[in-house]
Amino acid sequence: MNSKAKKRKKLIIPLKKHAGRSNQGKITVRHRGGGVKRLYRVVNFGQEPFNVEGKIIGIEYDPNRTADIALVEYPDGTVKYILAPQKLKEGDSVITSEKAEIKRGNRVQLKNIPVGTVVYNVAIHPDGRAKLVRSAGTGATVLAHEGNMTHLRMPSREVRRVVNRCFATIGETSKPEHRYKRLGKAGISRKMGRRSVVRGSAMNAVDHPHGGGEGRTGIGMPSPKTPWGKIARGVKTRKRKQTDRYIVKRASKKKRGKK
Repeated sequence: MNSKAKKRKKLIIPLKKHAGRSNQGKITVRHRGGGVKRLYRVVNFGQEPFNVEGKIIGIEYDPNRTADIALVEYPDGTVKYILAPQKLKEGDSVITSEKAEIKRGNRVQLKNIPVGTVVYNVAIHPDGRAKLVRSAGTGATVLAHEGNMTHLRMPSREVRRVVNRCFATIGETSKPEHRYKRLGKAGISRKMGRRSVVRGSAMNAVDHPHGGGEGRTGIGMPSPKTPWGKIARGVKTRKRKQTDRYIVKRASKKKRGKK
């Protein structure tokens, strides 16, 4: 085992699967189970420590997320994983600071980031870890600074206000080609831990509101329903959240091309 592998050994831990079951062992999230065993990579989303420059010593694949991760080594010899931005390469340096250079991979407070800059791995609380814009190939654009808030245009086109003392990483997350990935066959989906979904109309009436009837019949009701009889599709399901007050403009629906 080389020195690099020894350093990152502490950052890889076993990942226990629960297959969509509650603490009572009952299935609460359907269509999950099986899948290939994985080891979890402990990612430092906050990119601490502050004001200490680290050097990229490797770009790695992470089976638990869509983007790649980068292994960073700091002057005291410690190593940590961070979310890798696009075009980051081995040998580059990154730093987390309030007024760091606006450079790919650096983590800076939003109030010190110029308008028009693309960021990812955004925190929503000044002392909290990053939670927004972390999937492959995504980035949020800094639109404006207003008082103690910064306006960000999210990948969904939603415009949201975030406290400008929060940190964000400069750049876009790696692997933008992930959006074009095609599974190819059902077996790949099973390896990812997704079990097959049976249509409600193929079930018996006792098992689903869409079930019953002879052969291929319609659902026999004005709108689709869940297995528990609640109206589905076209119904608002988002619960009122405290963060709703920070939304300036809701996400716009994507226009579908003509067939």
